[in-house]
Order: sequence, then C-alpha cells, then structure tokens
Amino acid sequence: MSGKYIVRQPIKDPDGNIIGNEILYYGANQAFSSDSSTSSAEFAAANTIYSFLTENSPKVLKGTLNFMTFTTMLLMKKTPRLFDKSDLVIQIDDAVIIHPLSMHLVQQFAKEGYRVAVNEFQFTPRYLSLLDDIHFIKINAKTTNDLTLRNTIEVAHSMNIKCIVTNIDSSNVYNRAVTMGADGLEGPYVADRLTTKAHSSAYIQSNFFQLMVAVTRDEPNVEEIETLIAADAGLTYGLLKMVNSAYFALRYRATTITQAIMTLGLGQLKQWIYLLSASNAESETDPGSEEFLKRSFMRANFCSELMNSAKNMPISKAEAYLLGMFSTLNYLIDAPMEDILAEVPVAEDIKAALLRHEGRCGKLYDLVLSYEAADWDKITELAEDLGIPDNMITSVYFICMENVNTLWEQLTNPYPRQEDAEPDAADAPAAGAETAPE
Repeated sequence: MSGKYIVRQPIKDPDGNIIGNEILYYGANQAFSSDSSTSSAEFAAANTIYSFLTENSPKVLKGTLNFMTFTTMLLMKKTPRLFDKSDLVIQIDDAVIIHPLSMHLVQQFAKEGYRVAVNEFQFTPRYLSLLDDIHFIKINAKTTNDLTLRNTIEVAHSMNIKCIVTNIDSSNVYNRAVTMGADGLEGPYVADRLTTKAHSSAYIQSNFFQLMVAVTRDEPNVEEIETLIAADAGLTYGLLKMVNSAYFALRYRATTITQAIMTLGLGQLKQWIYLLSASNAESETDPGSEEFLKRSFMRANFCSELMNSAKNMPISKAEAYLLGMFSTLNYLIDAPMEDILAEVPVAEDIKAALLRHEGRCGKLYDLVLSYEAADWDKITELAEDLGIPDNMITSVYFICMENVNTLWEQLTNPYPRQEDAEPDAADAPAAGAETAPE
C-alpha cells in the first residue's frame, strides 16, 4: 500500500457527546504494531508522522482532546510536545510498556502534565506499576468478556481512572458497554451514531424542506424562496443570524430577508441550507445538532475538494458538495432516504450514489465514508479507481477539517459591529426595503 492516511475518529460519552478524537494512522505508520524494534522502517515512519504533525497540529488538532498512540521513536522525538497539554492524551500499548526507555519517557511526560491512556489494558504486574500515571484505560469490547469488562471498569473507577471501551460495532455491544459503566465509547457504531431530529415523514411538507427543494432547482425562483422563509419565523431568524455572523463579516447588519438573500446569493444559500434547520432556539439545546452539522459540512467539503483530482466525474464540484451534504438527510428527517430524495431535485447520479452507491459518484461517496471509518484498504482501492493520488487525500481531509472548524467557530460567535457608525451611501439599505417579519 502506498497511501499514508491519518484520520480522526470520535470518542463519545454515554450521552452521545464527543469527549475527544482518536488520531489513527496508516501507511507511513508501519511502526504502530507490536514490534518494538527500532528498524529503519520505524525511523522513516516516525519521521513522516512527525513532519505531518509539525505542519498540521497547530491549526487542525487544537481545541479538542486528541488520543494518539506513540511508539518508542515518536516518544524519543518528543512528539507529544507538538501539542498543548490540554489537547493531548498520550496512548501507549504493550510495545511501549515493555521498553524501559519508552516507559521512562512516558512517566516524564506525565510529570509534565500530559495525560496518559493505555490500550488493551490488563491488570498484570507490568501494567500495575503505571497506575499512578494513567488517566484512561482502553478496553477492547471484542476481546473482553462481560465479567472482566465489569470488574476492570469498577476497579478503574475506584482509582479515579476513566474507561473507554473500543471496537464497538453494534447496538448490542454499545448498550453492553454503557450498562457496564463505560466513560467513553469508540468504534464504527459510535462514529455513525448521530442524534436524529426524529421528525416524521410529514416533515417533508415543512417550510424548511420546501425551501431545500426550492433552492436546489435548476432555476430557483427567488420570490418563492423569499415567501417560504418569510412564512416561518424560525427560518427568518436562522437566515438573519447566519448572514450577520462573523463568517460573512458584513460591515452593516442585514435586516431583511431580501438583503440576506442578496448577500448570500442562491448558490451560498444552497450550501448553508442545513444551518437554517439548526439555527433556532430548539436545535441549539440539542446536543446532537453540532455533530450533525459538522458531519454534514465535513462530508460536503471533502466531496467537493476531492473533485479537484477525481477523473471522469459526471457532476460538478457544487453538486459534489450537495452529495456530501445530503448524505446526512436520514439523520434530519425520519423517513426513508428514497422518499426524501424523490422530493429533492438533485442529479440522478447523486441519487444513485446516496441510495445504491452506484457509479463514479457512488465511489466518491464511498471514499469519503471509508475515510471516516479508517478502512485503509478500501480507501486506496477507491482512490485508484477515481484517479485521485492517495498521497494527497490526508492533506485534503485536514484542510477540510480546518475549514469546517473555522467556519463553525465564526458562525457560533457573535459578530461585533459598530452599531452607531454612519453607513456609506453604497452600504446603506435601499430605500423602501422590506423589514424582517416579527
């Protein structure tokens, strides 16, 4: 395999809130194995990972708790110091624990204030000497029976150590871990599990859904769009809140629906359509809204950016953006995806990709899903089929992640304005402009 991939996967608490992300590697990180030898391959792997983190950690790995497995070579290169102590959990496995130099380094980092997690933890003598320095233990759900899992969690809790159960791939395993008292949960099922909005199929008749249909037409009708927004206080509030956010950096506040649409443009409105669905007060209290929106924007950005390299694609970058964005519709609307897409005027290639994973659009969609799931072999296979150089996928992924994080920060922070400033003639609202409905 020639690809070198680095992926983030979420670790969630039993309530579904993300408590951190595990950084997973493949390709260059052949060192991440049970072999503790310091071979030339391990040196090369450590150098590649170190170089990537040096370039990227300041901008895309800050502001969240990152669980990262460190080999002896990465510890020797002082790689943890690329991170702020508040952003990193140093994960170690058996290969590090049995290596005297590695353990000395881990204990030194712990004294400096870094948190430590142990993969595949066991209550055996070589692990027990670490207990004073451990903050998290990770337990493999697939290889641990119920009695051992329960006892390990109970003993860990008695020592104020948190437990994360990994490799959760089904609802049964998930419920078992929660029942046992796990503090954190990780695995394919956890990553895919989003809090749904639990709307009925009647939601398809809502103003929001009708607005989605209206803005995705080949030739959108601006009057229809304005009427749909004006008829719904939540949509009006959401649109004005969004367009006046720091992201758009308006000098003067947009106060009418017309001004807001003119500022955004219909192309932008199409891209931000989901944000309107979660901009009202009700959704802001929903702990799943942020994750849902970030997942939508990340997939949309990733699909769109991969189009820069994909060959022989039947859709445009803008349509690829919708492919990623609409892939989460089933979390927004409690109705079959087929029924939902039947109402949305998007390209048939997009519908075939979302419903049946067919065609080249289906391969693009599968590539994004495979990257989320860290399915290394499938990532390389799909990238080759699409003509995308596998050595650039990770860079695109992290650029998209940075863009999404920046966007989210700007959209959720109030935009400071000089309310008393006199507007220039060119900036002042047009005479007779409509006012926003109360």
